[in-house]
Amino acid sequence: MTWNPAIYNKFKTERFAPFYDLLKLVTVKPGMNVIDLGCGTGELTSELARQLPGAVVFGIDSSEAMLKEAAAFENNLLQFECSTIEEQLNSDQQWDLIFSNAAIQWVADHPTLFPKLIGRLKPGGQLALQIPDQQQNSTNRLLEATAEEEPFKSALQNWKRTSPVLTMEAYAQLLFENGSQSMTVYEKIYPLVLKDTDALFDWVSGTALIPYLEKLEGNTRQLFIDAFQSSLKEHFPKTPVFYPFKRILMEATF
Repeated sequence: MTWNPAIYNKFKTERFAPFYDLLKLVTVKPGMNVIDLGCGTGELTSELARQLPGAVVFGIDSSEAMLKEAAAFENNLLQFECSTIEEQLNSDQQWDLIFSNAAIQWVADHPTLFPKLIGRLKPGGQLALQIPDQQQNSTNRLLEATAEEEPFKSALQNWKRTSPVLTMEAYAQLLFENGSQSMTVYEKIYPLVLKDTDALFDWVSGTALIPYLEKLEGNTRQLFIDAFQSSLKEHFPKTPVFYPFKRILMEATF
């Protein structure tokens, strides 16, 4: 997918809040080897490294545009690489901490993904993940509904992005079945208070809207944008817009 750092960072404060909640779940140990899956522009990965004294931290992201900004944070203990999460899981590298703030929702088949993630941990290692609860967040459902309308359904060839995100209970079960020694799993609402639905559209355009627009061209692409914006106005008629964005946070040691 083609990410735009300027659009993504437009809501920097809102996107940073869950990172700090996830960071609170991390058990700090000396000399840790850490990977940040989906590091984006690297700013939060730099903060992660700062909070883990002496740790060697490796940030990966599939977007070269985002990583151009990450280069400014590199040092002898913090490095970045353009790579996918799937590619990292096929390596034999093991980590004391696998950290990911709002990235693994882009990876399919979480019942298969989680054993692979856990398999990359050293004994005593920790998994710490934050995932937007796409199944519960209304903008994701509105995007799916718009994709079901014509002419978009035909233009997309019946494609729509089905979220791989599971329930909290399912994640807890996966952690247990794969040998967790302890775990914390919870959902939290991060309220977005936005000026109007145009601002809400900007929020969605930085992430969830991207794969839809990449599959549409020309006038159909603009029609999809117009239809989605109309749907947002219908479902959020009040101003300012209050959007209760739900995220799942979890950690487990193995």
